[in-house]
Amino acid sequence: MGKNENKLENPGEFKFTKAHRRLLMGSVFLMATSAIGPAFLTQTAVFTEQFLSSFAFAILLSIIIDIGAQINIWRVLVVTGKRGQEIANDVLKGLGTFISILIAIGGLAFNIGNIAGAGLGLNAIFGLDVRFGAAITAVIAILVFISKNGQKVMDFVTMILGVIMIGVVAFVMVQANPPYADAAKHMILPENPASLVLPIITLVGGTVGGYITFAGAHRILDADIKGKDYLPFVNRSAITGILTTGVMRGLLFLAVLGVVVTGVSLDPENPPASVFEHAIGPLGGNIFGIVLFAAAMSSVIGSAYTSTTFIKTLHHKLNRFDNYVVIAFIVISTLIFLFIGKPIKLLIVAGALNGLILPITLGTILIASKNKRIVGDYKHPTWMLIFGIIAVAVTLFTGYLSFQGLADLWNQ
Repeated sequence: MGKNENKLENPGEFKFTKAHRRLLMGSVFLMATSAIGPAFLTQTAVFTEQFLSSFAFAILLSIIIDIGAQINIWRVLVVTGKRGQEIANDVLKGLGTFISILIAIGGLAFNIGNIAGAGLGLNAIFGLDVRFGAAITAVIAILVFISKNGQKVMDFVTMILGVIMIGVVAFVMVQANPPYADAAKHMILPENPASLVLPIITLVGGTVGGYITFAGAHRILDADIKGKDYLPFVNRSAITGILTTGVMRGLLFLAVLGVVVTGVSLDPENPPASVFEHAIGPLGGNIFGIVLFAAAMSSVIGSAYTSTTFIKTLHHKLNRFDNYVVIAFIVISTLIFLFIGKPIKLLIVAGALNGLILPITLGTILIASKNKRIVGDYKHPTWMLIFGIIAVAVTLFTGYLSFQGLADLWNQ
């Protein structure tokens, strides 16, 4: 993939240009679509059925926490011009290598699930064998990365997939005719807010956990956007990315709500698919396939890109084989799915790693933000630091719950 293709002139006098706009949209949709995968669709459907309108409160609070995590990390990375693992090594020698290994393992396991999800999506649309659909997905993803203008193509593809997802889910929401006023009321005044702690934690981990937090920020660094002059651009990108994910979550929540308030019980085998079928009839399964494929395909691209930005720094020679590292990552993910099938245990392990990674990475970034040796004369805003500390506390609890799941797995 090409590097520094978006290097902008006159960084000392920040002006929002056409080049900025394209990069902003690319980084926003890379981050947002990385978060919107098959698990995102299922989580939202299940929690909406369980908590009804009160789930709106969990979505709102998780968005606020997500912004706290994302904006801290993006700002410090761009100010220093270093990737997350490089900053971690500056804070404590070897920590960045440890984080890179965690993200590589977790990203690989999640990517197996994304490949499987894309195969299921193509099966729902065209009736293709799931494994054949998974192989097609891998080929498309590889073509994106080996194309002449790889990063521009990646930006364009994730943007198109993101727009398709939002458009289709918005249509289903309108057809479902949810109780908008009731949802708005409970977004501020939920019933039994204490019961929403687990959903909030789950949403935060799924939106900014693991590699996802770094997807957009590493994309910006690869475009040679570095230094304090670009902080207005970084703020806008980070917040827009989270809000884009929030819009998708909100639309899907309302679509599900419109179905379940009528007394319909969702299919426990595939909750989001049953929402589409109840809302728009027999074609609902096919249309859900479009959303599932778009969600999984974009997550494959985001996972492969971001995970390999960590893998490449494990050894200096890997930087010379940029595309080969990405291709190997996608191929290995696909082969594991093709020969093993649904990787339930791997996904549980990945969930545990995901719960562990964010508090470590965000905590490290917060420490770095106050270290002049790392950030120079940059002064990190106190309110952002507080936001970040809250996000670390929340995700530490996520990690605890994740490892409970891991313990249950080994005891089976």
